[in-house]
Amino acid sequence: MLKKRSVTLAGHATSVALEPEFWVILDRIAAERNLSHAGLLVWIDQTRGRRALASACRLLALEHAGSGSITR
Repeated sequence: MLKKRSVTLAGHATSVALEPEFWVILDRIAAERNLSHAGLLVWIDQTRGRRALASACRLLALEHAGSGSITR
């Protein structure tokens, strides 16, 4: 089951639906960077290029889980 979180990106309200397991990792990344959940999503949005936001979130979470660190 997907869990949605809402955020305002570039002045537009949107939501991101991810599996709870991904949110756990993204929450950990946000804490490590001293960012709010929304702050992390804003950063992901600004750096994702043409990739879908949910995909960019999943890839960041997988990268973090696999390496134990963030390389971006």
